[in-house]
Amino acid sequence: MQTLENKSLYFTALLAVLCAPAYATVQITALTPSHTSPQLLGTPVTWTVTATDTNSGPLTFQFNVAIPAQSFALVKDFNVGTLAAGTWTAQPFVWVPTGVEGVYKIEVVIKDFTSGETTSKTALFQVTPLATTKSVVTATANPLVALFSAPSCASGSTMAVRFQPQTKSLAPAVTTPFQKCHPPATMNFEIAGMYPTTEYQMVSETETSGKITLGNVVAFTTGAIPTNVPIPKFTVNTAAGSTTDTTDWVLLQNLLQFGVTPIYPAVATDLSGNILWYYNPGQSIFLTRPLQNGTFLTMQSGPSWDPASTQLQLLDQIDFAGNIVKETNIGVLSHQLVAMGATDAVLCNTVAVPAPVGAACIDSFHHDAIQTLPNGDTAALVAIEKIFPPGTQGDTTGLPVDIIGDMIIVMNSSWQVIWYFDTFQHDNGAPQLDYTRPPVLGETCSAGLSGGCPEIFLVTSGISPKAKDWLHANALYYWPQDKDIVMSMRNQDWVVKIDYNNGVQSGGLGTGNILWRMGPCGDFTFTNTYSDPWPWFSHQHEFGIENSGAGPITVFDNGNTRWSQPSISTGCMPGVGSGNSRGMALNIDEATLTVSPVLSQDMGYQSFGDGSAQLLSDGNYSFLPSDVLTHTLSFVSYIEEILPTAGTDTGTEVLNIEAPQNYRIWRMPSMYKPPIT
Repeated sequence: MQTLENKSLYFTALLAVLCAPAYATVQITALTPSHTSPQLLGTPVTWTVTATDTNSGPLTFQFNVAIPAQSFALVKDFNVGTLAAGTWTAQPFVWVPTGVEGVYKIEVVIKDFTSGETTSKTALFQVTPLATTKSVVTATANPLVALFSAPSCASGSTMAVRFQPQTKSLAPAVTTPFQKCHPPATMNFEIAGMYPTTEYQMVSETETSGKITLGNVVAFTTGAIPTNVPIPKFTVNTAAGSTTDTTDWVLLQNLLQFGVTPIYPAVATDLSGNILWYYNPGQSIFLTRPLQNGTFLTMQSGPSWDPASTQLQLLDQIDFAGNIVKETNIGVLSHQLVAMGATDAVLCNTVAVPAPVGAACIDSFHHDAIQTLPNGDTAALVAIEKIFPPGTQGDTTGLPVDIIGDMIIVMNSSWQVIWYFDTFQHDNGAPQLDYTRPPVLGETCSAGLSGGCPEIFLVTSGISPKAKDWLHANALYYWPQDKDIVMSMRNQDWVVKIDYNNGVQSGGLGTGNILWRMGPCGDFTFTNTYSDPWPWFSHQHEFGIENSGAGPITVFDNGNTRWSQPSISTGCMPGVGSGNSRGMALNIDEATLTVSPVLSQDMGYQSFGDGSAQLLSDGNYSFLPSDVLTHTLSFVSYIEEILPTAGTDTGTEVLNIEAPQNYRIWRMPSMYKPPIT
């Protein structure tokens, strides 16, 4: 039976449809759920949308969801549909309500960006609670993730869930973050970080005025990992011991492998390599950050506005169960950027062939996205291509040259662009960048996706056949003390600080200018306390500032330039060195522009790319030499923990786990407490 509220919402939505202008050329013909309303919390519902357009299109579809008594929030931004027999069909919208029961509003907005015409339609969908008088636990699509539901709690109170294996010696108890009670609705939590086929005990903890009240204890047995999910084997070379940081016992790994099989999922393990969680989208992804609210930022491949490209066109925020919380794509961001005046951000399939000198376009997401900025803002790296005159960066073909640069896109909590940084707008030489300064090892990219390169679109007939991989940015960090953004540029051997100032662009603040460049031939002097023949990092990965920006800096020194002959021959570059990749911790003094070593640990392996660096809770350091070439010409990674030795810049290995090729790892005490750096 419909309530009065339900009927009111229904007739409001119906009136909006009936009042749509009769002359509209964009019309919605269906908005259909795979399940009829009502359904229980946690039920996946796939929405199918069809529409017509008398213009040539293409039509794009945006999906917004309003939870009960709240406003619409973006879930999937405008992305292209498919056309067949005169009907446009949206990409499937899979919606899984897990937060609260009640009447939801599902809105589709359809827009023809060529004609500018738009229309929308809203449907109501009732979600019913799982819990009534007692707490219950139900399975999700991921056998290692459960949905815990508890009865309502009083306003002003908070609730969390504590869970642990029935055999308590297997793992410590974990408590989820506390959530505010919102009566009369039930309380719901995704539970993650559990071993497969293991019985767990779960109980709610309600805090009221400092007093904790426990709910009923619920048993839940996790499922087995499906046989079609390729789970790798891990080899423990140095087991955790008394000096290993066992507080940070959860190890999240982005097993990123392009062009090889099997395609492993992202996983979390314990320090013995036992699986605690996985995310298996069936493709290689960048899992760029675990977030503090039980979600993850990921870069994934899929359809977007350029039919020639599907590689890393999507930025997704997902929950523990793998459900999409929010998604945007390169196509809609291009439109927003161009409207803001970003001349280098047009879609690549709109550029003339061959592209004239000065032409530029936006390519794909790559390497990193973070959400530690104020107000829940998100910053993401995207690749851009730009055509320069013949001979640029020493090219000898006599043809115009395609140079790959980078853009940082900052989006608000609704993932709409509010600020951007374009490296090509700051390429006129020191103290900025210099577009004539080639990558230090002469890296190039050919058409197609290979060797860590993005897809290349402007290398066509009449353009030099290899694009210059000028910067190869690979990490972002928001520095809360200075309100600026730090970016690692692998192919320049530099880390640069960018004037962000929380995005303010008036009064000379937030200009996007580069404030300093750290690394060989940059603006800093290295205080070489330990007489290292090559003190600087090179071709580095995952630069971060520990202790919430107070320091020290951690960085993984891949070391490629150190053991190779750099293409830049200047007096500021150290002599050619040798050795393995290093895990580094550094102190920085911005006033004197000096850097001094805290740790510079030989990792025992040459890691040609990727890698991680992290300060752990007990003062040890975690490092990841990732792309280590074996005698079988395959790549493996080594997860290592180093106990520093006082009075030196070295330490002792207290953990070593061999794993498949990894892009990045994170150590943490539970899935709910990832590092902020």
